[in-house]
Amino acid sequence: MSDAEKGGFIAKVIGPKRRWREYQARVRHLPPNYRLAVGAIERYMMYFVPADGDSDASRFEDLADLFEQAAADGTPIREIVGEDPVEFAEAFVKNYTEGGYVPARARRQLTDAIARAAGEDTGNDDKTA
Repeated sequence: MSDAEKGGFIAKVIGPKRRWREYQARVRHLPPNYRLAVGAIERYMMYFVPADGDSDASRFEDLADLFEQAAADGTPIREIVGEDPVEFAEAFVKNYTEGGYVPARARRQLTDAIARAAGEDTGNDDKTA
């Protein structure tokens, strides 16, 4: 393997990891309710949206951008995601991928997690979302 090939390989392996760590650090600095909302959307996207290296990194970085700006502006979570967080997540993802199959349970978990992040009572004791 030539030095150029090694450099390209290393960039592919290390680049996305570095971007992921930077994204996670940004999310950790969000206020708790915004962090909870981002975590719920992140889980939804990770489990039910096809992976695509650079597109994934951009998607998560853009999600962080959106929530950082909203937190700075004091925008309520419901104004960001609306009343249907599944619809929000799927519309957000369409900018990056064709989308994928999403089971009803995942949709409910995302909806409940966003409701909790927005300070709403979900009537659901399951906090695993």
